[in-house]
Amino acid sequence: MNRFSQFWSNLRSSFWFMPSMIVVASIALAAVLIEPDSVVSDRWLAQWPRLFGAGAEGARGMMSTIAGSMMTVVGVTFSMVLMVLATSSSQYTSRIVRNFIRSRVTQVVLGIFAGNFTYCLIVLRTIRSGDEGAFVPNLAVSFGFVLALCGVGALIFFIHHIASSIQASNIIASVAEETIAAVDRLFPVNLGQGAGDDDADDEQPPRPPSERKWRAVMASESGYIQGVNSEALVRLARDRNTIVWMDHGIGEFVVQNTTLASLALEEPPDQATIDALQATFHISSHRTVVQDAAFGIRQIVDIALKALSPGINDTTTAIMCVDYLTAIMARIAQREIPSSRRYEEGELRVIAKGPSFESLLAETFDQIRSNAKGDVAIMSRMLGAFQTLASLTASPRRRRVLGEQVQWIAELAERSLESAHDRARIDTRLARVREALEAGPALCTGEGQDYKHGENMSEIRNWK
Repeated sequence: MNRFSQFWSNLRSSFWFMPSMIVVASIALAAVLIEPDSVVSDRWLAQWPRLFGAGAEGARGMMSTIAGSMMTVVGVTFSMVLMVLATSSSQYTSRIVRNFIRSRVTQVVLGIFAGNFTYCLIVLRTIRSGDEGAFVPNLAVSFGFVLALCGVGALIFFIHHIASSIQASNIIASVAEETIAAVDRLFPVNLGQGAGDDDADDEQPPRPPSERKWRAVMASESGYIQGVNSEALVRLARDRNTIVWMDHGIGEFVVQNTTLASLALEEPPDQATIDALQATFHISSHRTVVQDAAFGIRQIVDIALKALSPGINDTTTAIMCVDYLTAIMARIAQREIPSSRRYEEGELRVIAKGPSFESLLAETFDQIRSNAKGDVAIMSRMLGAFQTLASLTASPRRRRVLGEQVQWIAELAERSLESAHDRARIDTRLARVREALEAGPALCTGEGQDYKHGENMSEIRNWK
């Protein structure tokens, strides 16, 4: 059942699914509208001769014109889409191309044009002149004219959509919205019962504990781990009375015939166990944001890096990226990231490999910082981001990690800023951020209480 759900999800998200459904609907609509004409066509012609009075040649000419124009528009639309994909890939990053392909607006508009073309072909096939036993489906022909007008409206709307979709602000906001939705869905992760400690978001130890005998299960194919069926993984560990050690986390690349996961078993696992374990991992040729919030962060970081490159040098776009990355990390800062150890009814079932606040923060800011040498605007914006994050978390560990990031910004400014004025600006901002880190969080999740400097941090951690 899970495989069927995955197949159906992939099918629905494919580029051609929506246009195909619209084409099928157009065929059905043509059949429905043609059938009444075969029964009451003469009655309609007598009542509304101006509306339904077209002859066979006139009807055939109109439907042929509409069908030809729709195919021309389809070609123009595809050209516009390809132009947008090429521009976005070179200007921002190739990783956002999938977002354009998955756009429902693009799919629906292409489906409307292809559906109109198909509708006209179906209706044309039924039009006959007098020698063949005259038949003109007047209702279907008239509705074809209405569909042509709808196609013109769809083309105008699509031009507006394309013009707005290639703007940097819309692209970044779209990726950020998808990533925040993934954060809301993933944290805390429902993989058994986590430790429930906010400071337990440590990464998985590098090797399995030596006190147990671990049996490796190899990957059946190479690719990126798009997702893991957590319920099935816990159920597998319970049924086999074992512990599953995840050697690779979601978003990581795994090579065929290398270790995918390990099982704490005395004897090598049977083929059924191996198949069941491999089936819990969904491996594909690319990453997605569904269970991999870090990939959404990666896309925005790539846009920022491209904007900071000497060939483009678009500081404004880079600043927008930092702003939206701050919004994403602010969402994470207020959430609990469970421990790597997952329990079910007090029994350890899975040792997962997942992200930590530290790793996500490094993914967000490390490369941008490395490419921001001498850029006062980016450094100042990143310091503002750290100040915001410091006001949202009470965890000493997370605040320490933020402090390390601030120190690295200070070192970068000292090395790369030659102007005394610029250094003074950064020093002023550094003082404010360090003040915020030393003080208690201004806002905690839950009731929104303020915590001042010197309050008991353990009470803050336990406060809900």
